[in-house]
Amino acid sequence: MIFITARFRVLPDSADRWPEITGEFTRATRAEPGCLWFDWSRSIEDPTEYVLVEAFRDGEAGAAHVQSEHFKKAQETLPPHLAATPRIVNATIPQEDWSLLGEMAVPERG
Repeated sequence: MIFITARFRVLPDSADRWPEITGEFTRATRAEPGCLWFDWSRSIEDPTEYVLVEAFRDGEAGAAHVQSEHFKKAQETLPPHLAATPRIVNATIPQEDWSLLGEMAVPERG
């Protein structure tokens, strides 16, 4: 899978509205057949920073994502709300889902 994490520094006046600003893009991306997940989180230390964790089935799905109309639209509509160019880590890894964090294993609750 293609695993991507990106950090977005959002302008202060857009920070509280970021989920709404990115809503259409998020919904369209999650609907892509090759999208495994596309999840936003907000920093608890810096309210103007959002982190996007996304994964796509393979390189073909990742290419389809960046060639989609909603991606092209996001390239136009999101930057005016940003304080800086987003930072990204992009890797291909040999798995299809999250692995368990064995060091913090939780016993079955039942």
